[in-house]
Amino acid sequence: MMPALPDLQAEFASFLAGGTGKSMAAVVVGDSIGAEARLRIYRHHVRHSLTAALAATFPTVQALVGEAFFAGMVRSYIEADMPEQPVLSEYGAGLAAFIADFEPARGLPYLADMARLDWAINVAFHTDPGPALDAAALTAVRLEHLPSLHLRLVQGATLIRSVFPLDRIWWASQPEAPDEKVDLATGGANLLVQGAGFATLGAGEAAFLAKLDGAATLEQAAEAGRAVDSRFDLSTCFAQFLGMSVVAALQQ
Repeated sequence: MMPALPDLQAEFASFLAGGTGKSMAAVVVGDSIGAEARLRIYRHHVRHSLTAALAATFPTVQALVGEAFFAGMVRSYIEADMPEQPVLSEYGAGLAAFIADFEPARGLPYLADMARLDWAINVAFHTDPGPALDAAALTAVRLEHLPSLHLRLVQGATLIRSVFPLDRIWWASQPEAPDEKVDLATGGANLLVQGAGFATLGAGEAAFLAKLDGAATLEQAAEAGRAVDSRFDLSTCFAQFLGMSVVAALQQ
């Protein structure tokens, strides 16, 4: 008796994730190639395609660990978290969290944060940022209303804060980079990811942006920036972010 379609789909998904798929062989036609062999070929193709897609999304992670280690690591990830959508550029959101708990990667404590950076760059690249706030629109706001403004980052932009020097690690991993080691003791990094790249921010700028994008007012965000850096200057910082087109336009 043919299994019900939902049961067949569940069994097939389990097989692709590493299950035995014994009951699947009974419903797959085999001729010159047996049913079980057909299933194994299909699973191999799926895993190969997903591994290639993840390598394209997380190029820095792969560069840091090498192709063989990366393939083995993401094979375990694929088995634990198969994609649920057809667009492969949207697959991999959980890889950073997976790496953080992946025992063989314990010796690379910055690897999970690097996966967060790779993922943020991927999201920013594939996301329409929408309209950005410009100086002309800002001048239309009454002066007494400026401190209470609520602003957000444009869509796809992300602030990455790490205790590791991710920016230096990222640059050192690029194909054209000179062969040099990055000292992890040099401190962390605050990175604003937008478009296909990122900018390194100071501590005050990062605190300001994090607070601003967290639904605080402009005044509250400025206070957060000054709290971590007494040299923080709102006018200079805000002008910089306006120039980068990273602040979303005011809602009408």
